Amino acid sequence: MSESTSRPRRRGAALEEAILRAAADELAESGYAGLTMDRVAARAGTNKNALYRRWPNRLALGIAAYRLLTEAVRPPDTGDLREDVLEMLRRANRHWSSPLGGILRELIGAAGGAAELLSQLPEQATDSTAATWLTILGRAVARGEAAPEALHPRVATVAVVLLRNEFVVRGVPTAPDDVLVEIVDEVFLPLVRQRGAPAAS
Repeated sequence: MSESTSRPRRRGAALEEAILRAAADELAESGYAGLTMDRVAARAGTNKNALYRRWPNRLALGIAAYRLLTEAVRPPDTGDLREDVLEMLRRANRHWSSPLGGILRELIGAAGGAAELLSQLPEQATDSTAATWLTILGRAVARGEAAPEALHPRVATVAVVLLRNEFVVRGVPTAPDDVLVEIVDEVFLPLVRQRGAPAAS
């Protein structure tokens, strides 16, 4: 029986899904360094032209496949701003320290300063990241823990940006918990409390 009769020809969304799943499996097994268009095409049972029609290069495909491997994160709601922020940082730290986080760091390194590509990564997408952190900060405002003036995207995301720098800029394999506590207690909470505080006369 020929391949054409044993496997229906996939098109459109079905073929794209098969390619993305194959690329995600390759990423999980070999990391970005081991991801090739040839291997993904073979694994998906298609040809490289089908890949290049959808993604211009392996970095674009790698980023799309990485998104398939990640899950949306629901922000914690402990009833305390400090605990919520620490929990979010600890989750991010565990993720970025994991094999999947290693893939993320490879992709960020390969993308360089290409903002358009970086914005497609869940952890780098400014709007979605800010929305999650604004949710946490908004709950604190509603509880009276912070002034409404604190509800600014740069204020809300400063803690996770500082943690990201530990990995991306300093190249640490994982951040010690005392670094997370320091980010929260020495930078994030003082900044939040300063917003909306009366100006000194």
